[in-house]
Amino acid sequence: MQLKSIVDFLESVAPLEYQESYDNSGLLVGEKSLDITGVLISLDCTETIVSEAIREKCNLIIAHHPILFGGIKRFNNANYVQRTVQLAIKNDIAIYAIHTNLDNVYSNGVNGKIAERLGLTNTHILRPKSNTLLKLATYCPPQNQEAIMEALFAAGAGHIGDYSNCSFSSTGMGTYKPGEGSNPAIGSVGKQSHEKEVKIEVIVPFNLQSQVINELLSVHPYEEVAYEWYPILNTNQSVGAGIVGDLPSPISDTAFLSLLKKEMNLAVIKYTPVAKMIQRVSVCGGSGQFLIEDAKRSKSDAYVTSDIKYHEFFDAENQLMICDIGHYESEKYTIDLLYDILREKFSTFAILKTRIDTNPVKYFQ
Repeated sequence: MQLKSIVDFLESVAPLEYQESYDNSGLLVGEKSLDITGVLISLDCTETIVSEAIREKCNLIIAHHPILFGGIKRFNNANYVQRTVQLAIKNDIAIYAIHTNLDNVYSNGVNGKIAERLGLTNTHILRPKSNTLLKLATYCPPQNQEAIMEALFAAGAGHIGDYSNCSFSSTGMGTYKPGEGSNPAIGSVGKQSHEKEVKIEVIVPFNLQSQVINELLSVHPYEEVAYEWYPILNTNQSVGAGIVGDLPSPISDTAFLSLLKKEMNLAVIKYTPVAKMIQRVSVCGGSGQFLIEDAKRSKSDAYVTSDIKYHEFFDAENQLMICDIGHYESEKYTIDLLYDILREKFSTFAILKTRIDTNPVKYFQ
């Protein structure tokens, strides 16, 4: 199987358009025409990970964290980034990163995995992402309305939250005059036509724009299809940062810390104490200080994340328990998440989880 098939699948799960502006997700090393013999999944991509891929005869590494963020001006073994990339290239190993685009996916995303381990229910995105939606309006004869709507829905249009096949239709009068060389489905060349038409409006995620319009053009009866795209300012409830949900019942702060330590397999937790029972919990894998105010606005009793600085703990203001569990610790189950996603889709080659702990932070107890 070629690398392109795996890349296309991963980007259908977590579109690159969902990554943050500072990020560098996607295919970092390798060509899409590469025939894949095996996949190694890791949180980070380091020299030891590439060496493991070589030993296991895997020529694709899928890592959560991109090995390349900024530009590299030279390769002279000056740092681990250069050495890692050189080692991969020398051994024809491709590197793919799936970072904040996977963070921002609600279904099958990083934060969903944390919420699952903690047993949270009634979950939703903590900070939904904006500028990810478009509205498509198109026009067709009434007899073609149902076929066109079914095609649009099949291509991914018409989703609003937990609802699918959403649309709005209105009826009006369309006018046109076919010119020389045209082949009108309805009407005659050189004669003005007045035809009853249906206007169909649907919401489309912007990463599916090409897919949806191609499907529209393939099923529409008109030679020239009239359609318009409109930007939508609404937030996308299926894409965004963090997740908030509820424990089955309120528990004490110490009981919650014990639950968190057990389910996330933690050695230590940094936290701000709070004098309240814990039921509503917000989570964000990786560096989540930017969501503290969102967690407070959601009425969360606890917020689980990492990389909280000293002064940022004060931002809890006795309203919620901020739990810093460590960056690696908050995202390490992403390896299991990616393994399960890939195993369900592909079964013709080896998919392995790294056996190497790449966490650069250790704890002395």
